[in-house]
Amino acid sequence: MVFSSHIFLFYFLPLALAAYFLAGKKWRNAILTLSSYVFYGWGEPMFVLLLLLSTCIDWGCGLILMDYPRHSNEALVRGGTRTRKQRTALMISVISNLSLLGFFKYCDFGIANWNMAVEALLPGHENLLLPLLHITLPLGISFYTFQSMSYTIDVYRGDAKGITNLVDFACYVSLFPQLVAGPIVRFQEVANQMQERVISTEKFARGVAFFIMGMAQKILLANPCGQMADATFDHAGRSVLDAWWGISAYALQIFFDFAGYSNMAIGLGLMLGFVFPRNFDSPYRSLSITEFWRRWHISLSTWLRDYLYIPLGGNRKGVHRTYLNLFLVMFLGGLWHGASWTFAVWGTIHGILLMAERAAGMKIAAPKNIPLRLLRQAYTLVAVMIAWVFFRSDNIEAAWGYIKSLFGGGVVPESSTLIHTLMNDPYHIIMWTIAWCCALLAPSAWSWTRETGTGKWMLLAALSVLSVWAMTSQSYNPFIYFIF
Repeated sequence: MVFSSHIFLFYFLPLALAAYFLAGKKWRNAILTLSSYVFYGWGEPMFVLLLLLSTCIDWGCGLILMDYPRHSNEALVRGGTRTRKQRTALMISVISNLSLLGFFKYCDFGIANWNMAVEALLPGHENLLLPLLHITLPLGISFYTFQSMSYTIDVYRGDAKGITNLVDFACYVSLFPQLVAGPIVRFQEVANQMQERVISTEKFARGVAFFIMGMAQKILLANPCGQMADATFDHAGRSVLDAWWGISAYALQIFFDFAGYSNMAIGLGLMLGFVFPRNFDSPYRSLSITEFWRRWHISLSTWLRDYLYIPLGGNRKGVHRTYLNLFLVMFLGGLWHGASWTFAVWGTIHGILLMAERAAGMKIAAPKNIPLRLLRQAYTLVAVMIAWVFFRSDNIEAAWGYIKSLFGGGVVPESSTLIHTLMNDPYHIIMWTIAWCCALLAPSAWSWTRETGTGKWMLLAALSVLSVWAMTSQSYNPFIYFIF
């Protein structure tokens, strides 16, 4: 079930909201948990058991960490000593979550690479080859394992007080607005809201505005750009113009697909009384890759910073160690997106660029010189788009072929009329143009929804009608981040 589907929009959401608001205050977390499990189990009911297993493990570890029942009403002292039992509980939580993620997401990837190594290095030793397990990837496992793991880490560090009620904790882990594709909501960000949250007409209205904007971004902008990107990437021969057109379309697709989903998630959270963190802040306006990662998928980049980069030593252990930490974080961040070397290369490219910018002393602050500012923005945007080639491609060979097309090295059949076909379609060229104007010039949904008047609500009403019409009349409606 996806947000941009008639099942969710016309059936699940109204029923879930009605049950939530009609229930008494003490039952709302339970109703929300039940609704979230129905949402998650809609496509693959068996994976609900996996979600429940992860939840129970981390809840139990949390009880040990807070020394339940003796000291369950207060957070641990920051920087204080921890008992062996507490350290063991944290280790169990981290290992169990990473094991679940590793098995379901990376087991077949590891087996395939082992077999390739055996065939290359040990020919004639077929007995060492391992059969693929063909494991189905549970929906959203990359997100909810990180989210659940942040709970035990926050409690261990003393950044938040633990939860003794299993239903309340299950509610936090399974919140359907952000369960399957983020944003990654860390426990310390919503700890107080799990027990007490404000529900108001103003907050609900802003949530509706967020949701409509996100739906419009997804359906009206991401989908047509995705069709253009698919046509280009799947084409046998591409001219230079074809290739740049296609990757620019994909850059728009992945941005509005994920930003749209995040805005819908934030909007749904506001309707329910939750305030989730911002996940996107106009990333294509960035003047460096460093700034890009402060604006793109903010919940992931801050998670990696606080739970991986800083524990590795951050920038506190010398220049060389800082560079190594940056590289490791981006490499692992790339692999987090998918079990493929294309994602690893994508992360590696960003890691190298981050190291290069740090070595060059490139500052985040925008330069006052307008030509220099435009040059830096162009550098960042081109670098990001070239890296997207690896993110989008099925394998390294296909990615390299596309890269060559970008710079005139591809094989272009004389009959190739791809770009002309696409550009002669008014719908595609108009939506591509509007999408780039929105990405580079329009205010973010976070800023735009702070105040809403009659004019904005008229625009939102029009966008909702257009989005629903497009949703019901078009068959192309993927969510990219659902595969992660």
